[in-house]
Parts: sequence; C-alpha cells; structure tokens
Amino acid sequence: MSSTIGTRRRWIYWIAAAAWLWASASWAQTLSTRSGQDYPVKPVRYVIPFPAGTGNDIVGRLLTDRLTRLWGQQVIVDNRAGASGAIGAAFVAKAPPDGYTLLHCNIAPNAIAPSLLSIATYEQRDFAPITRIGMTPNIITAHPSTPFKSIKELAAYARANPAKLSYSSGLVGTSPQLSMEWLKQLLKFDIVSIPYKNAAQGTLDVISGQLPINVTNFPFVIPFAKSGRLRALAVTSAERQVQLPDVPTVQESGVPGYEVNSWYGVCAPAAVPVPLLDKLNADITSVLRTPDMTARLTELVIPPSPTTREEFDRFMRAEIDRWAKVIKSANIPKQ
Repeated sequence: MSSTIGTRRRWIYWIAAAAWLWASASWAQTLSTRSGQDYPVKPVRYVIPFPAGTGNDIVGRLLTDRLTRLWGQQVIVDNRAGASGAIGAAFVAKAPPDGYTLLHCNIAPNAIAPSLLSIATYEQRDFAPITRIGMTPNIITAHPSTPFKSIKELAAYARANPAKLSYSSGLVGTSPQLSMEWLKQLLKFDIVSIPYKNAAQGTLDVISGQLPINVTNFPFVIPFAKSGRLRALAVTSAERQVQLPDVPTVQESGVPGYEVNSWYGVCAPAAVPVPLLDKLNADITSVLRTPDMTARLTELVIPPSPTTREEFDRFMRAEIDRWAKVIKSANIPKQ
C-alpha cells in the first residue's frame, strides 16, 4: 500500500515539475517576444494585400527575402488581395499582436480605403506603423494628338470644354484617380473619370487614342513617354524624376504645394509590444539601407525612405486626413 502511495506521489511530483518547466519556458518566450530578444523564433507571416506580380508584391518580396536572410527564419508572403487592399489590411488589424503577422501597408488600403470603402472597417489606431519603405509618384500623360502640352493648357482646355474630356486611372479611389480629382479641385476644371479594373489597360487605351488623358504610377509609363507614344505633362512628386528629367512637376506647372506619391510601408497590429516594434523598425531600416536593396528599389523608381515609427505614424495620419477631404469634396460615394 505504501509503495503504491509513493509511486503516486512521484507521478504527481513529475507532472507538477513538467508543468512548471512548460510554464517557465512559455513565460520566458513571452518575455523574449515582448522585449524583442531572440525575435523571431518561428516563421513570420507578411501579408501583401494585392495580387502576386503587382508593384506592391515585388517590393514586398524584395523585403521579405532579405529579412529571411537576416533573421534566419522564413518570412512567408501571404497575398490577400481584394477591395483595393482592404481585405488584407482588415485581416492584419485583427491578427494576434505578437509580431508574427505583418502588413505591407500602402496608400490605397491604409490612407484612402477608410474614407471610401465600407469593407474597410479598421482605423489607423488598429495598426502600429513600423516604417515607410519608399514612395513613387504618379504621372499625368496625354495622347500626342491632344491640343495641350502642359497642365495649364489642359486645365484651360477643360474649362473651355466642360465634361468633354475623360481620363483613365485604374479603379475608383486609387492614388492616380484621386491625384486627378485633387488637381480638378485646385484648378477648378471638369474632366470625367473612366475607371479600369486594370490600370495597364487604361494606359494602353490612351496610347491607342481611345481616351485622351491617363494618370498612373510613374514607373509603368516611362518607356511610353520616352518613345513618344504618350506625351508626359507632369509628375506628381515634389521634384522632377531623373528618368524623365524634362517633365515638370505639377508644382512647377502652377500648383504650389501639390504633391502625391504612392507609398509603401510595414505595419503591425496595434497592440504589438513597443520593444518588438523598435526591433522591427531597426531591422527593416537596416535592410532598406543595404547597397543592394537601395539599388534595386531605386531601379524600380521607389528609392528607400525609411522613417522612425513616430514619423511614419504622423505621415499616415496626414495622408488619411488629406484624402478624406479630397473624397468628400469630389462627392465620391462610399463603395
């Protein structure tokens, strides 16, 4: 009888010891994660809220490839496309705040969608901005047969011919489309938006002469502008672009303070511990500043422009406010 009792006591002891060891290890891992030490200890999911092969996907995969090498843990790309990126952003907003789910944030889902799309049920406070990756401008081009060769001439022609001009820019609520809507408000002219599910198709329709005006991301148009198949009127960045140095900015074209860039960055769920966010910022910034990454992103016309977490947060909030006002003034209904 005493032998049986002794055996039971030993089993109880070993079970209690094992439970204590498990709890200690779990607690130690939690402390490590909260402090940023030893992160990551398992694969990290990187949500790109756009389809594979898009500009966002290319930039995101360049970053995740280098983070995988830096961390010695796989950073797995998860393309969750739909609703201008809002589906993927909503997924990350509700993900566990442990640093193992990150969002490739972008102007469309993070700055425009909250004011435009009903499916965008998240807010800025649902995310912890980590750093900006880089920015690229849009460009306003025209078919060579059009009678205007500058933004001033375009605006004058549109005022003289209200609602007779049209432009392609991709989906409603994208950065190119809102670039033109903001310009219309500032220069007080009217021009009709023709939405396209595929921005490339819209550009090709302008090249073929089916539409007179196109607004799209700068990199895609470079070869068409250089070959003369499109007439470049202005870039939306604050400075001229070296790839097309003779093309003025919108600011130079008589619109002070006008600047629009499509931007890319990294965000996490809001409640990720601050020390871990600081580590993520430091690691991603170091990757962006490596010579090979700088060269590759610059080649894509997205030169790296990393920020502190606080700077990126302020930048994103300013973008949200700006596009909310443009959308309201343009009377674009919530989709």
